[in-house]
Parts: sequence; C-alpha cells; structure tokens
Amino acid sequence: MIDVVCGVIEDVEGRYLACLRPVGKHLGGLWEFPGGKVDSGETPEAALIRELREELEVDVEVGLPLTPVTWNYDERVIRLLPYRCRIIGGELSAVEHELLRWCYPQHFGDLLWAAADVPILQEITTQSERNGKLTS
Repeated sequence: MIDVVCGVIEDVEGRYLACLRPVGKHLGGLWEFPGGKVDSGETPEAALIRELREELEVDVEVGLPLTPVTWNYDERVIRLLPYRCRIIGGELSAVEHELLRWCYPQHFGDLLWAAADVPILQEITTQSERNGKLTS
C-alpha cells in the first residue's frame, strides 16, 4: 500500500481548491485535491508541505486530518491521507496540473473527480452543512 497525502485547501470564502490532472498521466482528466506520495522517513505533514510547494508553488499550514481513504486502483492500492490546509505564502500556480479551480462544496458535483477523492468530498460537504457554511 502506498501512502499518499492530499491538501484540502480552503480559502477565506469557504471555497476549496480543485486541481485537474493532466491528460496522459495516471487519472488524467480527473479533478483531485493536490498532493503526492509520502517518502520513506517523511511524516505525512512534511510530505504535504513539500508536495504542495512542488505542485502549486505555495507554502501551507497543515491543519487537522480528515478521514483516511483506502482505494484500490487496479494497478495499485493507496491510502489517501487528507489534511485541511491553508495557504500562508507563495503565488498559486498550476505547475503539475492542467487547471486549478476554487469551488464551494455544493459545486463539487460539477467536476469529474478521481474516485479516491469522493469520500473526502462527502466528508467536507457534510461538515459544511453541519456548520451552516454552504455558500453559493
């Protein structure tokens, strides 16, 4: 099993950053929360900071974890470790993605997401509904 971290980055308006994977890569053409593999000897939080700096050219503050997701893509099994994050520096750039898009939880369904990210979307939406934070 491969440990993979992802950043659930929320802005001050309550929108979340979605990233479109490039065509030709694994899961190309699908949206995801940004992140990547945890290297040997690396903590998930350190991996997330490194990956988001590489992929988006931003520095983040890593917050609370969300529920991990174990997912079996035919060629590999991953354990996706999502963490809430906020950007604290840098200039957001789509270095490793086709597009970046900020979206409110009620608009998650407008995008075609990687399957492993769907349980995370559901958790965020449920938490937003409970906290009365759904905005248009």
